[in-house]
Amino acid sequence: MSQVSYDAPSRTYLLTTPATSYALRIGADDAPQHVHWGAPLTLAQAVALPTHDGVTSSFASTSGEELAVEGGARFGVPSLLVRYADGARCVEWVHEGHEIEGNRLHLRLRDRHYPLACTLHYAVHKDSDVVERSLTLRHLGTDEAEAPIEVLRCDAACWSVPAAAGVRLSHTVGEWAGETQLRRTEAPYAETVFTSRRGLSGHYGNPWVMVDAGDATEDRGDVWSMVLAWSGSWRITAHRDHTGGPFTVTGGSGHDGLTWRLRPGESHETPVFAGQFSRSGFGGTSRGWHRYVAEHVLPRPDELRPVVYNSWEATGWDVTLEGQRALAERAAALGVELFVVDDGWFGRRTSDRAGLGDWHPNPERFPHGLGPLVQEVRRLAMRFGLWVEPEMTNPDSDLYREHPDWVLHMPHRRRTELRHQLVLNFARTDVTEWAFTWLDQLVGTYTIDFLKWDMNRALTEAGWPGNPDAERLWSDHTRGVYAVIDRLRRAHPGLRIEGCSGGGGRADLGMLARTDQTWISDNTDADDRIAIQHGYSQIYPARTMSAWVTDSPNPHTGRTTPLAYRFHVAMAGALGIGGDLSRWTEAELAEARDLVALYKQIRPVVQHGEQYRLADAVQHRAGEKVVVIAWGRSRSLRLAGLSPSAVYVDDATGTEHDAATLLTHGLPLHLPKGDRPSTVVRLTRR
Repeated sequence: MSQVSYDAPSRTYLLTTPATSYALRIGADDAPQHVHWGAPLTLAQAVALPTHDGVTSSFASTSGEELAVEGGARFGVPSLLVRYADGARCVEWVHEGHEIEGNRLHLRLRDRHYPLACTLHYAVHKDSDVVERSLTLRHLGTDEAEAPIEVLRCDAACWSVPAAAGVRLSHTVGEWAGETQLRRTEAPYAETVFTSRRGLSGHYGNPWVMVDAGDATEDRGDVWSMVLAWSGSWRITAHRDHTGGPFTVTGGSGHDGLTWRLRPGESHETPVFAGQFSRSGFGGTSRGWHRYVAEHVLPRPDELRPVVYNSWEATGWDVTLEGQRALAERAAALGVELFVVDDGWFGRRTSDRAGLGDWHPNPERFPHGLGPLVQEVRRLAMRFGLWVEPEMTNPDSDLYREHPDWVLHMPHRRRTELRHQLVLNFARTDVTEWAFTWLDQLVGTYTIDFLKWDMNRALTEAGWPGNPDAERLWSDHTRGVYAVIDRLRRAHPGLRIEGCSGGGGRADLGMLARTDQTWISDNTDADDRIAIQHGYSQIYPARTMSAWVTDSPNPHTGRTTPLAYRFHVAMAGALGIGGDLSRWTEAELAEARDLVALYKQIRPVVQHGEQYRLADAVQHRAGEKVVVIAWGRSRSLRLAGLSPSAVYVDDATGTEHDAATLLTHGLPLHLPKGDRPSTVVRLTRR
């Protein structure tokens, strides 16, 4: 069956995924109208469905368009807002045609009078129920003297969900060291806005929402979900119509109040705002997104993420060649595969007050450069990585003294310092060229395997004096970051990158399309991490989730927890170690060595298997293997996703379990006594 089909008489389009269908139609007024998003339909069935086509009352629903605009009797949330040179703001579409290219549909529109064209892009995949949507705006003028079009809002897509009583929204909230806290609440009538105005996707919310009728569970029920692939400011607005129309969700880059100009001959492409319908509850929804991220987002999805050691919590700013060598020796003895030197290795960086922007090894601490340390790390059979923060500078730096105009700033306004640093304007090509040049040289000189790319503060005074369209930088900064990373990876195919932003401040599909994993929180407390990792897993797969074992008491919370418990919680993602190994006892080092070895055995299943969220446990299944990571108390834990006719053998004890029993009565868990007991169980299908 074709993945994109078209009925010319009704001007109806049908997109087909393995388990769902998505349909739209060109209405009588040439505006694209939503028809269906849900269970599979044939093209003939989609053609027979009605659509909202024109408004005859100011009290009627105005929902149901593929791209909500301003004009006519429309009173819902607009996805596209423009203002022409003569002050007109309304849009009236003419449908100019379409192109179908395999699994992609490009729907071409233009304004009836003004020089504005818009192409709606749709894409589906044979191995995923995710529908990708975006759009391209184009100014049709050819003379540079023509007036630009002012863009007040340009979302990537508007999604329509069938109206249902008790509509419920799922999303995450959070803060620094408390990211991705899952919330599920009934959607109020009118508009609910989720946004970040910080220039990054943010700790306080993640750019996705799920919608259900209030009856979905982890295992069953209809769920519609939408995820924006963007790493800068964003806005997603959900609208529950009081007249009973469809529930709509429109979203895209930027936040309220920003305007910019589309110049003659210029085009603007939005990020992707993808959606997925699932009949398998929140768990099935998450697994669908995990598969999509692995197959269509990540640059190197099939690689196993290495066990990392990061030196930050051990050394802070006191980074020396001798200290790092000592930590590397201990890390290697534990089975660590990648040694990462964090902040403090460069310039005059002995605190957070100086040195950002001066990206050369500190000559006092590394008199012969990083070469001797890199050589030692590789002698210990580990790869070598570095922490960098390319988008920032300290006022106390050679870079800032030479280029004070390179930072975001506005005339006659203070330059707000956060963490004693300012944001470099990555919308400027001279800044991005400088960033690529030193990164390329650094990575090439030492053949660096891994960069931890950090971004520790939000944008303020986001101006560009002398630029006539300065507010474009809110999106152009993010695109500049993307361009540098993309160029760097092309120049160094062996380089791997971890995205970081003061923890999980930029954990999104935009960054995951060009990085390999994400640092999801600066909070490494195992108790807190359970909730953070639970929220992260709603959309993002375990292979992208960096999770460290650090010291006890925890440096953030002061909480004391057992080493095995800290390891077990971190084993649910890409395992790392971040404690001060110089202070770990021989008994702790021996236990850690065994736990690292255990993780390497279960890693293919955890990182590449299907994830099931259970009560105080996480289950991963890949092929014939099942891994259960559990905590809390001894009990019988019902597993999920198994063939009822199968038989599974416990790798450690040899005990056989019928899958039918595991699914109904559960796996007997015998947790050790003591504080915060936890365990890892490995099962193999017989």
